[in-house]
Amino acid sequence: MTGTQTTAPTLSHTVVLTKLDSPWDMAFLPNGTMFFTEKCLGLSVRQPSGTVVKLLGMKDATGYASSASDLFCEGQAGMAGVAVDPGFASNRFIYVYSTSSLTAPGTNRVMRLKVNDNMTAVSDRTDIVADIQYKPRASDHPFGGPGAHNGGRIRFNPGDGFLYVTTGDTHNGEVPQHPTLIGGKVLRIDRDGKAAPGNGAPSGFDPRVYTYGHRNPQGITFRPGTNQAYTAENGPWHTDEVTALVPGGNAGWDPRPNRAGRGACPDNYCGYSPNQMGAVDPKQRSVFMPMTDTKSYANAMKPAWTNDGLSQGMFGATFLSGPQWKAWNGRMIVGLAGIGIHGTPVGNRLDVLDISRDGQSATRTTVNLPMPAVRFRSLVQGPDGNLYVANDEGTIARLTPG
Repeated sequence: MTGTQTTAPTLSHTVVLTKLDSPWDMAFLPNGTMFFTEKCLGLSVRQPSGTVVKLLGMKDATGYASSASDLFCEGQAGMAGVAVDPGFASNRFIYVYSTSSLTAPGTNRVMRLKVNDNMTAVSDRTDIVADIQYKPRASDHPFGGPGAHNGGRIRFNPGDGFLYVTTGDTHNGEVPQHPTLIGGKVLRIDRDGKAAPGNGAPSGFDPRVYTYGHRNPQGITFRPGTNQAYTAENGPWHTDEVTALVPGGNAGWDPRPNRAGRGACPDNYCGYSPNQMGAVDPKQRSVFMPMTDTKSYANAMKPAWTNDGLSQGMFGATFLSGPQWKAWNGRMIVGLAGIGIHGTPVGNRLDVLDISRDGQSATRTTVNLPMPAVRFRSLVQGPDGNLYVANDEGTIARLTPG
């Protein structure tokens, strides 16, 4: 459903950084210091003065205070999420998610780094998660190159203090429902990478798993007041989803062949079937290969919002908080990068979702943008109360409500 709000804020737009190379994520300190990642370059920091310091470079990147030759980018993979430790004032820890060649044929890792006092260097790298699946070879699928469905958003829950990590299914049908492969999951861990208590994973599952059966969640955020986690993930030619997570929950994505009435599928992955390269009505696709298969998994977590059954590239998400947001205070905002395929409108935009208290339904308001629409990748509310938006075109901007 689509709604209108006469008391919604009016946004103004200020460019903060430009000429970046695919900025992927941002994380703030209370004084406005902003850490940010560029997918194929590395980790940098924008100090409150506006000075940018390049902290940790990936393979072949130049101009960084230090570098790590094992970190690389390929397709959708590279350096992705960044998060600041809740205890940063005393421990100086930040965390990044990146693809690494340390273990063949490559894995995604969550790395803990220590930032020096003047914000000019990082040290003491510790890989607290080193076994997240990465797709090393091309397959016969749309967007089927190496690095596909790589996940990568990391966020600390302000309620429980644990780190939540989203991972992708890597175009591998076995991964999302697999108990010990940690792709297609949301992990919930402590600052050392150990399983948090109360994850609720089923018997036989990796204890770090909080929820499973995901496709490629690249948005995770926590509802003010309850701190319940919500994911945002884009669908397979249909059905982008926003879902309220519950401990041990199954998101219901199972693209294995020879299940739920399906036969064989290209490269043993039914995620784009049927007729993955051709036009099929999104409703028909959804019946054949549902994002949330409640027939096979009756207790699957049901999405609050499904983008009217369309897939338009939903990635970043956050809850807006503060009276400056007027009618949007306490609501979720999601960014769509825009995928126009088989007649689907491109739809790159920001949507505000009014999600019901039980997390089972939502109404949408599309944001009246103060600048041209772009491929929105990351949305983070800064300590100043404004919304910071990173886009694939190379800009980080500040949206100020008025």
